[in-house]
Amino acid sequence: MAFRSGFVCILGRPNAGKSTLLNTLVGEKLAIVSPKPQTTRNRILGIIQLSKQPGSKKVGGQVILVDTPGVHRPDTSLGKKMMAEVQEGLEGCDLLLVLVDVTRKPDPADQMVFELVQRSNTPAFLLLNKIDLLHDEKAKLLPLMERYAKTGLFSEVVPISARKRDGIDLLLEKILEQLPEGPRYFPEDQSTDQPVRFMAGEIIREQVLLATNEEVPHATTVIVEKFEEGDRLTRISAAIICEREGQKAILVGKGGQKLKAIGTAARKFIEALVGTKVFLELFVKVRSGWRESAEFVEETDWRHQLEMLAVGKSLIAGSKTAMVRKGRAR
Repeated sequence: MAFRSGFVCILGRPNAGKSTLLNTLVGEKLAIVSPKPQTTRNRILGIIQLSKQPGSKKVGGQVILVDTPGVHRPDTSLGKKMMAEVQEGLEGCDLLLVLVDVTRKPDPADQMVFELVQRSNTPAFLLLNKIDLLHDEKAKLLPLMERYAKTGLFSEVVPISARKRDGIDLLLEKILEQLPEGPRYFPEDQSTDQPVRFMAGEIIREQVLLATNEEVPHATTVIVEKFEEGDRLTRISAAIICEREGQKAILVGKGGQKLKAIGTAARKFIEALVGTKVFLELFVKVRSGWRESAEFVEETDWRHQLEMLAVGKSLIAGSKTAMVRKGRAR
């Protein structure tokens, strides 16, 4: 049977479980997860490699998942950038996976998600997530499934628990059946398009989210300023950006203990990611109102950072070439 492949966008309200689903389907942690809403700020690709087993009727395939920020009404430049990431994630997809948290009551934010589905004109599955948290699962799920089936937006309504893997194997089968015959878009050993530098920054931000409360998690971002890989040691210098001096004081903590704890926790996860020992330097910097600055928000995007790094390397290479030519001229 032919090889199937395609792009599958994960869509939903904040904290619906989108990033947990991405990590579960791919089988490794690609996206950070926290109880705080709007944890995901950028599109994240996760690549599922499915090999055809000898003697099996199942086809082989490659599923490219696109995790997106939570759908919300933006009130800052950061929020607008996040919703732009959602729109870009929808473009060119073969299938949408729309997550609904069954433990929360429907509200207008759900309607925003459904309107995006309707406008996209793309086949969609509705995933009723967190069924492991329901006490009377069948009695509560059946009315929900009937209700959403009546919208006519979804070709499948699938109850799952992304955290417990309930319904995940069935979901994967249904996804592959929906995808067209196509090429292998990424090498077989690749699981994401994210650079390790960005993933390290996100690990640091995850620890900030877990260690702080109230406004601090939303008012922070992380920029990796130096990333030097060696055979035995990786050196990383990163800035945690916040908006006010009071937030900086919370992040640093008494005698620097909070910042030290964030760095210690992050370093362990980064070492597992890069496979070497890690020397991690963290600084806290205040940039007032950074979430309102469209220019600065763009700078926090790893794709933009990669472009700037490439430009920097090109300028350095060009400078060295000019110096060599000047030396020869002498």
